Amino acid sequence: MEVTRIAPRKIYEQIAEQIKEQIVAGKLTPGQKLPSTRELTERYEVGRSTMREALSMLKAMGLIEIRQGEGCFVRSVDDAEMDVPRFEHLFTSMEAVVELLEARISLEVANAGLAAAKRTDEDVAALEAVLSDMDSERGTETVGEKQDMRFHMTLAEATHNSIMVKLLETISAQVELTIRETRRVRLYADREIAGKLWREHKAIADAVAARDAEGAQAAMRKHLIHVEEEIMKHLKRKGGAKP
Repeated sequence: MEVTRIAPRKIYEQIAEQIKEQIVAGKLTPGQKLPSTRELTERYEVGRSTMREALSMLKAMGLIEIRQGEGCFVRSVDDAEMDVPRFEHLFTSMEAVVELLEARISLEVANAGLAAAKRTDEDVAALEAVLSDMDSERGTETVGEKQDMRFHMTLAEATHNSIMVKLLETISAQVELTIRETRRVRLYADREIAGKLWREHKAIADAVAARDAEGAQAAMRKHLIHVEEEIMKHLKRKGGAKP
């Protein structure tokens, strides 16, 4: 008799599965706005970080769209799309985390170069607005994480390539699920590191504004290597990802 080990399911996975079932069953319809994170947190009686992880998982599965400043909306998903393999359970080892970070670097370096070549004045203004918010809220954990994701998504949108935007959404959701604790504790709570991250983001934005594709790519690579180093330091101190 063969037995396949059953992995214990985390609370956010159980929440994501419940919401997924409601979407598939049609109880939540395409375009419908979900209750706010605060409301969902109260209904499920969990912490906000747990609820955000559940929403990140649903986003990675392509079931919801998270709109900046508006909330979460149910996406139109047909049966064929539901059968597409997802990544949400893959990143459980140190090797897999490294592969995830490598994939992110490759994608975002390409995005930086493309954004520098195709950006509009509106894109430059949008990046400057994010930098301004990041600067005023430097050292704030949850806000810092939110503004960081906003910067990278704004940059992806400056590529004017919908596929690049979708790829970044998927990768970003996996990064959030896999290393959320590290990102918050190490990268955003430390004001010195937060300051360095802000300067790195500004270097990327300046190169994009100057239409310097090579400079934007170099600045992005330098930034993400720094982020990767901080993440790996934390994981090694914690004993690594689960085997």
